[in-house]
Amino acid sequence: MPNTLYLVPSPIGNLNEVSPRVKEILNSVSFIACEDTRNTQKLLALLNISKPCVSCHEHNEISESQIIAKRILNGEDCAYLSDAGFPCISDPGFLLTKECIKNNIEIIPLSGPNAALLALVGSGLDTTHFMFYGFLDSKISKKEAEIAGFLNYKYTIILYEAPHRIDETLSSLYKILGNRKIVIARELTKMYEEFIRSDLKTLCEEKREYKGELVLVLEGKKEEIKEINDEIVEKAKALEKLGYSKKEISSIISIIYSINKNKVYKELIKD
Repeated sequence: MPNTLYLVPSPIGNLNEVSPRVKEILNSVSFIACEDTRNTQKLLALLNISKPCVSCHEHNEISESQIIAKRILNGEDCAYLSDAGFPCISDPGFLLTKECIKNNIEIIPLSGPNAALLALVGSGLDTTHFMFYGFLDSKISKKEAEIAGFLNYKYTIILYEAPHRIDETLSSLYKILGNRKIVIARELTKMYEEFIRSDLKTLCEEKREYKGELVLVLEGKKEEIKEINDEIVEKAKALEKLGYSKKEISSIISIIYSINKNKVYKELIKD
């Protein structure tokens, strides 16, 4: 459709996830703008599509967006692809979209594969509410300042990370947030797809070797139980029968139920 920018997701691994609609749009547009013309041309060749491509990436997006918008205003239509997944999501495309909106150009996003959502729904962690954060800063001081902002966030957090920075990032997450459940999804939709379900403490101690693109799905801050309920009392009694001291029971209950151990201890010494 003339005077239109299509935001087109590209496969993150499995080529079969290219939808018929994506193929239709790529075949029909006047030209394709993309993060890397070499990668996009390889994809187009596999799909038996031949279209002129122009480069629009993080280093030239401001100037190139103006050129692309002018072409669209002159009656062409354009599909924008980043290298893998959705444009604008931890990838270029936002400035181009913004420039086109400024010029009253119609924006049509297409549906397709997304690593963050795939990792979230396959993680087993709470999907009711979540925050997608993307990549943390590569500089450790800035990274840890960003992580500190998650401290009281109670919903699931989704991060992207590179294999050469993952150990440092896991260490910083554990140091600042304490032990939380975490799922690392790697090589999504590819042959060696894997979900590593664990916790920060364990992964920091294991020092695994990670390969491929990584998505981190992190448990949010647990709600602290405000009152000592019947379940906690029964658990405390069971531990006491096993020979644990009130101090030990307070610590154990605190970890299990995310409740202040001093509050537990005060309740126990009432008996």
